[in-house]
Amino acid sequence: MKFKQITLFTNKNGFAEFGEELIELDQGSEQARLSTLMQSGGYQLRQSPVGFKSEFHVSTHPQWVFILSGQMQINLQDGSSKTFSPGEHFYSNDLLPEGATFDPKVHGHWSRQVGDSPLVTLFVRG
Repeated sequence: MKFKQITLFTNKNGFAEFGEELIELDQGSEQARLSTLMQSGGYQLRQSPVGFKSEFHVSTHPQWVFILSGQMQINLQDGSSKTFSPGEHFYSNDLLPEGATFDPKVHGHWSRQVGDSPLVTLFVRG
């Protein structure tokens, strides 16, 4: 059994892309399948008001982003986007390429709150 995780990463040209990663659920029992234990470096909660919109930015460190309430849209340089709802998550790993200087016309993503409810997210550092 496998768990599908949406991933946001930096491709070889320095642009952010969406991808998918399958995580093996090979621990536990038939009634409670688990992945191997993963390390984390702490967590933060965030509330963003209705109307929130960020500028283009990159992730400063790999982290899982879990949507607790509201909706979050992630937008990429190529115009593609994905909207995440409560109970969904993604792994944010679109780091600035080593040696690069941030260019908002090339690097990263921007996010925004969607709908009429504030956005509440949980960030868990990888």
